[in-house]
Amino acid sequence: MSKKIIIIGGVAGGASTAARLRRLDEKAEIIMFERDEFISFANCGLPYYIGERIKERDRLFVQTPEAMKARFHIDVRIHSEVIHIDTDKKVVRVNSKLRGIYEESYDYLVLSPGAKAIKPNIPGIESSKILTLRNIPDTDRIKSYVDQKDVKNAVVIGGGFIGVEMVENLRERGLNVTLVEAAPHILAPFDSDMAVIPEKELMDNGVRLILGDGVKAFSETGDQIEITLNSDTKLRADIVILAIGVLPDTTFLKESGIEVGARGHIIVNERMQTNKEGVYAVGDAVEVTDYVTKLKTAIPLAGPANKQGRIAADNIAGRNSSYKGTQGTSILKVFGLTAASTGANERTLLKAGIPYKTITIHPVSHASYYPGAVPITLKLIFHEDGRILGAQGVGYDGVDKRIDVIATVIRLGGTVEDLTELELSYAPPFSSAKDPVNMAGYVAQNVLEGRSHITSWDEVTAMKKEDYVLVDVRSELEYQNGHMEGAINIPVDELRERLSELEQGKTIVEYCQVGLRGYIADRILSQNGYRVYNVTGGYKTATTLQLQPQEKSIMDCGMPVRNFVVEADTQRVDKEIKPDFVFDKELDACGLCCPGPLMQVKAKLSELQEGQVLKVVATDPGFYEDIKAWCKRTRNELLDLRRAEKSITALIKKNTLQGIVSQCSTDDELRDNKTLVVFSGDLDKAIASFIIANGAASMGKKVTMFFTFWGLNILRRPEKIKVKKGILDTMFGKMMPRGSKKLKLSKMNMMGMGGRMIRKVMKDKNISSLEELIQSAIDNGIEIVACQMSMDVMGLKKEELIDGVKIGGVGYYLGEAEDSNVNLFI
Repeated sequence: MSKKIIIIGGVAGGASTAARLRRLDEKAEIIMFERDEFISFANCGLPYYIGERIKERDRLFVQTPEAMKARFHIDVRIHSEVIHIDTDKKVVRVNSKLRGIYEESYDYLVLSPGAKAIKPNIPGIESSKILTLRNIPDTDRIKSYVDQKDVKNAVVIGGGFIGVEMVENLRERGLNVTLVEAAPHILAPFDSDMAVIPEKELMDNGVRLILGDGVKAFSETGDQIEITLNSDTKLRADIVILAIGVLPDTTFLKESGIEVGARGHIIVNERMQTNKEGVYAVGDAVEVTDYVTKLKTAIPLAGPANKQGRIAADNIAGRNSSYKGTQGTSILKVFGLTAASTGANERTLLKAGIPYKTITIHPVSHASYYPGAVPITLKLIFHEDGRILGAQGVGYDGVDKRIDVIATVIRLGGTVEDLTELELSYAPPFSSAKDPVNMAGYVAQNVLEGRSHITSWDEVTAMKKEDYVLVDVRSELEYQNGHMEGAINIPVDELRERLSELEQGKTIVEYCQVGLRGYIADRILSQNGYRVYNVTGGYKTATTLQLQPQEKSIMDCGMPVRNFVVEADTQRVDKEIKPDFVFDKELDACGLCCPGPLMQVKAKLSELQEGQVLKVVATDPGFYEDIKAWCKRTRNELLDLRRAEKSITALIKKNTLQGIVSQCSTDDELRDNKTLVVFSGDLDKAIASFIIANGAASMGKKVTMFFTFWGLNILRRPEKIKVKKGILDTMFGKMMPRGSKKLKLSKMNMMGMGGRMIRKVMKDKNISSLEELIQSAIDNGIEIVACQMSMDVMGLKKEELIDGVKIGGVGYYLGEAEDSNVNLFI
């Protein structure tokens, strides 16, 4: 005997149930009731049709009643609302536009009523200018309103996925858009430290963002609507989109005896069965089990709805299938940015009482030396036993596949160890040999095994300042371009030699740009007896969280400086440099990491005449802030600065601010040269010396490097030069390394293996080699001086040194040091 199955509602859950049932049972009688006209449409694509990214309305329809009838032999009855269910008699009562009110019996019933937009009881909320987005009729109303009403200003209430998507698409239509969110941050699935990144992307694209402020009332004022917030802030708009969440559309179940939760969600077991015989439920209206916490929750997503529909159909057809829970894997486009998450976030775990640890890394999307590599911010949340509890990723490229990989590992009960062992596809345009997923696993593994001592900026903020020393282990150039207030600068490459500057009894809190150098500093300090914490995510996370890093500036004398850090411009943001700006030279700095773009900018500007304009395009997100600080300090005028989807473009006019600065310069500013005495002949110290020197030179400083004793070996030519020497001088020369490529590491040299490893790592990370740094120093006009007295002692002749080296004595050095405000001994 054939089964008679009634399905209430279509879209994702109901339509997938119907199609699966037919594939399993050709003889079953299947009837689908749909209250509206459309049974299966791409509800996730609705905002993009309003924004006209999707041009044709018909492309939103996945299935039509006619297509379902033809292919699956399903009786689809549109404009038919089920208004009552008698689960004892197994009968539903239907209010049909075509047939009136009638009853239909069933053997099995599948509930897929979905959810409806929340409309709280706020004064004025019934205004025709306040619209919600849930289905095709809602979409048509919003698009028609924007198309025909000359709408210029819009306010979106609610910073969830629909709200953010509507903000983007209304902005793409040219509207001035304000987003209002009652919570402290948008996008509830993301933790605060990750949500701030898409918030900044919204503001960078001209969206006004109001957080932590809900709506008190609406009132119409002529052709506009006025929104009064809880703070009594008043906004005016031509249209309001209400996107503050959804509730299950289950009021028609009130007298059915079907069990629902406190918020109206249908209670089901793992087979998607309700408490009533033969009745199943799927989709946004059901309560599910959180896959990570095992707590009951509601997660309205299309993917889970489709899977639930398939499982319900399997069980009706006699196959034993079960739903293991929802882990909430989701992804969102925010203009050029991608934000994705899976599993639990910190708030969920705290509420559930589950202990956890977190790490944050900032790898690049693919091999850094291949053009177009852009950073990703990836946060991993894991249990003390290694189980992965959740992950969040934000970036301009490659975020989706990393979160999908981690989501798969979570679903399979995987651990941090599993992430380190994954063998993922690699080629330079797509990834790195150590994929960001592997890297997250390595960092988390180090935390669990006690090799890395991680802390967060939140925890640092909670510490008493007198209890710790804050150390910035980045290069001097990076430090000068912006650092955390109170931090002292000891570059990681100098740390071993400068340990005496750190008090042994004090806790050392150190940070680098993204965390990698911080880990190396952690290992050095902890193995030398210090109590140390490395701030996860480093300086980049601090700037993302807007923790007001201290910027050392020389521009505090009342001179006009353009300010780009302002509230979002209400005018439409251009994607390209304005056509009225003319530039004389163009620089492509894409793929370079800090301080590479700044060094390139400095070199190119040196080729220009005063007043000429350089256009720079870079992909390092840090360049946006770096170039502002750099221009201030180097007296160059930043004419324009803007972001595209994956790049940053700047227009810089050479030296136009120099005259203004000179009028307010102090004696200290006039003594602004930098002097380095290079005594060591170790490879790592040589690299550090030239990085510092090039960084200072790129900021327009006069730099003198004075090489003495073992440091002279850095300047030796690699080839043997025939010069007349005595026996001792010849022997001395044979015992010393001949040139930069023969230098050894100060630690872990391992018969030259360590040096080769360092050079490979630098090459892989697109960092200039020592030889390239030396050449850059010469090209940048850095004075490289060899100490005459030391050359005499060591038996070296001028002919044995590389080109571009001056010969000088202590008097020359002291003269240069007198005019310097920085004098380093390395």
